[in-house]
Amino acid sequence: MGLEPADERLAAILPRDVLREVTPAYLEEPRGRFHGQAGLVAAPRDAEEAAAVIRACARARVAVVPRGGGTGLVGGQIMAGGPAPLILSLERMNAIRAVFSDEAVMIAEAGATLQQARDAAAEAGRQFPLSLASQGTAQIGGVLSTNAGGVNVLRYGNARALCLGIEAVLPSGVVMRDLKRLRKDNTGYDLRDLLIGAEGTLGIITAASLVLAPIPAESGVAMLSVESPGAALSLLSLAQARMGGGVTAFELISGQSFDFLNRYFPQMRQPFAEPPSWSVLIEVGLPAGLAAGEALEGLFLAASEDGLASDGVIAQSGQQAADLWSLREHIPLANRAVGAIASHDISLPLSEVASFIRDAQAMLAAAGDMRINCFGHLGDGNLHFNLFPAKGRRREDYDSIREALSRRIHEMVVARGGSFSAEHGVGRLKVGDLERWGDPARLAAMRAIKQALDPLGIMNPGAVLG
Repeated sequence: MGLEPADERLAAILPRDVLREVTPAYLEEPRGRFHGQAGLVAAPRDAEEAAAVIRACARARVAVVPRGGGTGLVGGQIMAGGPAPLILSLERMNAIRAVFSDEAVMIAEAGATLQQARDAAAEAGRQFPLSLASQGTAQIGGVLSTNAGGVNVLRYGNARALCLGIEAVLPSGVVMRDLKRLRKDNTGYDLRDLLIGAEGTLGIITAASLVLAPIPAESGVAMLSVESPGAALSLLSLAQARMGGGVTAFELISGQSFDFLNRYFPQMRQPFAEPPSWSVLIEVGLPAGLAAGEALEGLFLAASEDGLASDGVIAQSGQQAADLWSLREHIPLANRAVGAIASHDISLPLSEVASFIRDAQAMLAAAGDMRINCFGHLGDGNLHFNLFPAKGRRREDYDSIREALSRRIHEMVVARGGSFSAEHGVGRLKVGDLERWGDPARLAAMRAIKQALDPLGIMNPGAVLG
């Protein structure tokens, strides 16, 4: 027996006042690759209401598509085909329930934005160190459901590393209350880690216990030009050797990024008179008594002596640091303005990064005339390797080769022990990639888990496992 559409029959058994109007905002995703559908939109106020919605959908055999801030880039929040689902929005569950400053723990509901969590932590003299360009819109539930990364993974880890416990509604409509604030708890299977990164296919995260961190006493930001990605990796190693765990972020930026920024955001002041072919944006956070600016100056001098860096800018104020970060954060916006042929969210072992970039550039040069914008979180091996039309051409001109190019890039990544989905998840966009390159035993185990927890197949069908 298949799934049924969400309609008036389901609406009649849902909790009172839980429904919302089905507006276009619930059916869109940032890249415009998918356009969704929905019979109903439900916005519960608490975990019990969310559980009642799930129970009603299970009885009616209606698909449930969870909706956070809608910033996901792989279509996990969009169901385009099949019987119209119910969209379950966490927008009303947006409270910061508690902050335990002495414990460095916060409890936040799934609908709270990442920026809300960061602001609440700052008010308590702490930081929630997960940082994304979309943090004003992205919600905690979505961040955890996709195991989001961001710019600070190098030091603080991704979303999974910053979560101690969760509250979630399972596909049966039962609330799992596991909002523990413990660093050590070996009491059986880790269901928290199972639900984190599952993209709503195994349940709905409704709240989480989040790890907070101290705010570094001294911080500094610099942008240094380097000759190549290989030099950037050597610079990363040098920075870590000199500053230990003090390196917070280490971003690789190609010259193409500066060209796009100059075209679409000409008002933004760029740090170099002539954009270098490659540069890195580095941020450090150090203990009291260690001047971050001096540490970065020392790093630049040492890197220059080793032939790793040829020029650089060290922020002399908080505003200058923010301006450098603003350049990095505007790269995806400039990319969107240009219009990508194909975008790739990949990760590689650090020792494979430089050879991949070299070989992928050569492969693409032989395949046709196009531009490559390679940038991303080099410190943790996560690159955004995006393809754009040559000047004077349109993205549609490449439709006949787009899929083949993406497959070849992913093949090159997987052959080097990397991943075709570093931080954005699988969603619906990369289901075929997971089938193609996923380990068979791992995929079988995933399907068994899905069947055990969601035997009716109502939770975000079509996402992750197709």
